[in-house]
Amino acid sequence: MLNALQTITTVTVGLMVGVEFSVAFVINRILDALPQDSDQLGRAHGGRMLGAVMPVWYITSLTLVTIWAITGRHHQDTTLVITAGALLLLSVSMSLLLLVPINNQSKTWTPDNRPADWKQQMNRWDRLHYIRVTVIVAAFALLAAALA
Repeated sequence: MLNALQTITTVTVGLMVGVEFSVAFVINRILDALPQDSDQLGRAHGGRMLGAVMPVWYITSLTLVTIWAITGRHHQDTTLVITAGALLLLSVSMSLLLLVPINNQSKTWTPDNRPADWKQQMNRWDRLHYIRVTVIVAAFALLAAALA
């Protein structure tokens, strides 16, 4: 049972990391290269779409890691799992306090109603997202190490 939980948890977190990594280093770069208002429209649509899915994914990942840490508390690699959980908790906190407020505003923007500093706000979101990606990559690496 524990082996299945470990595998499901690691795959779930790994897929989440892949999506967030792709947003940071692929999707946003593609959007930035599009002409005229396409960048802002694409980011708004992405904010609506991923803004609906990612909270569930983050909370599910954190819950699975917590269950793994509790269930496997007598195993030698529990410290790695607990540290991964702490990093995922940090990423959720960062999301709620820093990234979600920006996303909630930007997902309603259109070329007609966006603020003059929308690009600066998107650049701030990107910088914060890079930090969050680093945190969740570290959590994933710890989970992978705990499996080894």
